[in-house]
Amino acid sequence: MTNHKKNLLEKFKQYAAKVAVIGQGYVGLPLAVVFAEAGFNVIGIDIDARKVDAINRGESYIGDVPTELVARLVKAGKFTATTDFSVLQEMDAVSICVPTPLRKTGDPDLSYIVTATWDLGKHIHKGMAIVLESTTYPGTTRELMLTELIKESGLKVGEEFFLAFSPERVDPGREDWTTANMPKVMGGITPDCTEVCSFWYEQALESVVSVSSAEVAEMAKLLENTFRMVNIGLVNEMAIMCDRLGVDVWEVVDAAATKPFGFMKFTPGPGLGGHCIPIDPLYLSWKLRSLNYTARFIELASEVNTSMPRYVVGKVQDALNNQGKSLKNSRVLVLGAAYKPDVDDVRESPALDVIGLLKEKMAEVNYHDPYIPHINHDDWNLECAPDLMEAVAAADCVVIITNHAVYDYRVIHDKAKLIVDTRNALGVLDYDRSKVVTL
Repeated sequence: MTNHKKNLLEKFKQYAAKVAVIGQGYVGLPLAVVFAEAGFNVIGIDIDARKVDAINRGESYIGDVPTELVARLVKAGKFTATTDFSVLQEMDAVSICVPTPLRKTGDPDLSYIVTATWDLGKHIHKGMAIVLESTTYPGTTRELMLTELIKESGLKVGEEFFLAFSPERVDPGREDWTTANMPKVMGGITPDCTEVCSFWYEQALESVVSVSSAEVAEMAKLLENTFRMVNIGLVNEMAIMCDRLGVDVWEVVDAAATKPFGFMKFTPGPGLGGHCIPIDPLYLSWKLRSLNYTARFIELASEVNTSMPRYVVGKVQDALNNQGKSLKNSRVLVLGAAYKPDVDDVRESPALDVIGLLKEKMAEVNYHDPYIPHINHDDWNLECAPDLMEAVAAADCVVIITNHAVYDYRVIHDKAKLIVDTRNALGVLDYDRSKVVTL
């Protein structure tokens, strides 16, 4: 065992290691808080001064992290934040939790990882553990990060510093599975890297699952979300087929779900949203194209899922036509803008595409979401309707995109002239089928 490995393990064991988390968003802030709660002294690093200032005031801007908890950790001196990357030269351990979006061309945008690696490379030193959590294609940790860090420092991985990949598994809004108790996969560049970084995370998290390499950890994350993307694509296509056949897809799904084995329930919807499922599998597809292989399941599922907003708008148009109205100049209320129920997150939300398509067809579009006060997207922006029931009554058609639990769907049904329900939010009600259209 090298002295650097031995010293790091002892620091982790005694909670004496200084920890930095680069990126203080939906992944980084909860992780930083968990490390601080465990007993480490933690510095959150972010280029957004507003986030840094909020943390240092003891305030949380993430729904899953209580402000009271941040305030307590800041007051205790366990957690602070900065925009200054030079603090990395004092750190023993660094987690990188920066965004990995797609460009409009569908190619991975690794600029945030590249920048974070470059900043880290200027301050890396012997005896440092580094974990990348940002979802990306297999090979990123070794081919991009490791190459750049060695180039900048000349240090030897697995002996003088320790590098691993551990995919984030954050699901905003969940209370049963959190950063603290979610099993955490860890794959290092070398076995010693895996051991050191796993031991570090084990001091704060309930379960760490070590795997043989960074590539296995990277691929595991992509498999998780590709599995979900493909199955959502399947059930979305099933909804279209059931519509053609005059069969209720929701009843079909519920019937199939009674089988106690061999079937996992997925439900159709207006499209994919969030920071993982619409994006992560396309990283894998892009990587495989560079190896002259077409990821056919991913490409087909993406095609089906990305077509769903247009399918929904077609449903709205047909429903209005059946009432003798044109979509043009009709008042349409989009109910729910977040990508999933009961969160304030609009990343990749299908509501954005539905609103955009409705506006293209010259509908008068309004929206309501108790968690989203305003939307700025591309070349349009909207403010949340101030009075829900007034907006429902005024609309020619209400389109349920996100089935928030706070909505009283019975009252909405009774007030609305016409509803297109993409989430089966009215499914438990004995509703008037003459004014409700489902997928």
